[in-house]
Amino acid sequence: MATPLIELREVTKRFPGVLANDRVSLSLHPGEIVALLGENGAGKSTLMNVVYGLLDADGGEILVDGSPMHIRSPRHAIDLGIGMVHQHFMLVPPLTVTENIVLGNEPTRAGAIDFRAAREAVREISRRYGLAVDPDAVVRDLPVGTQQRVEILKALYRGARVLILDEPTAVLTPQEVRELFAVVRSLVAEGLSVVFITHKLEEVMSVADRVVVMRDGRVVGETRPADTDTAGLARMMVGREVIFRVEKKPATCGDTVLEIDDLHVLDERKLEAVRGVSFSICAGEVVALAGVSGNGQTELVEALTGLRKVKSGSMRLKGTDITHAHARETIEAGLSHVPEDRHRRGLVLEFDLMENTILGDHRLKPFASHGVLDFRSIAEVTRRRIADYDVRTPSEKVKASALSGGNQQKLVLARELGRDPDLLVAAQPTRGLDVGAIEFVHNQILAERDRGKAVLLISLELEEVQTLADRILVIFEGRIVREFAAGEASDEELGYYMTGAGGDKLAETIEEVGADDGRTDG
Repeated sequence: MATPLIELREVTKRFPGVLANDRVSLSLHPGEIVALLGENGAGKSTLMNVVYGLLDADGGEILVDGSPMHIRSPRHAIDLGIGMVHQHFMLVPPLTVTENIVLGNEPTRAGAIDFRAAREAVREISRRYGLAVDPDAVVRDLPVGTQQRVEILKALYRGARVLILDEPTAVLTPQEVRELFAVVRSLVAEGLSVVFITHKLEEVMSVADRVVVMRDGRVVGETRPADTDTAGLARMMVGREVIFRVEKKPATCGDTVLEIDDLHVLDERKLEAVRGVSFSICAGEVVALAGVSGNGQTELVEALTGLRKVKSGSMRLKGTDITHAHARETIEAGLSHVPEDRHRRGLVLEFDLMENTILGDHRLKPFASHGVLDFRSIAEVTRRRIADYDVRTPSEKVKASALSGGNQQKLVLARELGRDPDLLVAAQPTRGLDVGAIEFVHNQILAERDRGKAVLLISLELEEVQTLADRILVIFEGRIVREFAAGEASDEELGYYMTGAGGDKLAETIEEVGADDGRTDG
């Protein structure tokens, strides 16, 4: 067998109080795709950050082309032919595609940057690997899937032989996912090797040659897609059976809880991000807002939760006008918010779990009396919510930053649902979570619905939308372009509307139906 491009032997990485990687051994051979699968906190990204030189290992060794190597930095990793595309892209939005790709490695002529040579180099590498991009496009104007291509091209431009993709499909539509997988296969056909960090089992089955499963910092198994199925992979990941499709009874729609009428909201650049949106949600129903990232969802949620001013239109929560309410006033009106960015909006990472549990409620009983915090009550409530929501932590006194992503999300849910809201606004509630945590979050959302609460779900994950929603609203460029009942639309059809192609698709469908029954009048 050929010498592995990369081989890890007994690699160990510790953080204070946490053994993130425990004597991990694995290999990557030329021309193969290895999926690194595991729960949140299993140690996948930590391990690859060691390989990429972002972290120093505390034990073990890394071999590159059969030679032991201490990878000192990302620059050293790149020099060794190792590239990494992070979940959150490392691009400079105001720069062009070419400028981003050659940044730090610009071709020069007579002491100045040779932009013509740079542009031609980008065109050449795009042609070679089948990654079509406009070299002169400004990155901030590109769809997410194209930005990801720019990240991949940036690594290839620097001579990557190994490409590490960290949760690469987290913000892609189904069509973009298929395009990415085609790109990955073409790269492997060119002789590259790919490590694919993910928690999405169907994607593993679709694209991987080999699957390495991690749990609690250790490798607990290795297999090939041909030798297993998604249920088997899930069992290896979490150590138990996982139910993939949540069983839900039909919605029982009660009184109207939320009414939004002709809402207009501006973005950071003072451009209209939400353009005349109108919809309502009743008690006992989940309404999902499905769309590609950047189509007004964030601005809509921020307006609804009192975090952004409304240009015009109205919002009413159980009859109370909250159009111009501040965040605290929306909470008092009966709204709870699970934000899309749990680090920026959901938690204060340097606060302990008790402090995070009472955020927004610290003036209220039982947490305070006459302006004085009741630490005994705070500790009791925090411990109860930790138990109820299965937050894995040694103590309520540890900092939120010490928790894995899944446990951080459970803590946010525990706080927000602990308020017993009339309306739950859940934005990307399972982003970056593993199958076990996703199962838990989905069950909590449906439990709220079945208790007669209204839920607005904002998600990029079509499987999640199809699983949870009673109604689906598709948003494109700040407008609701289509509404579907649960089960009415396929992922493919939703994807068409999400990317703005729905009108053409619908017209074609009407034309075909008309032709079938002999009519031409649409």
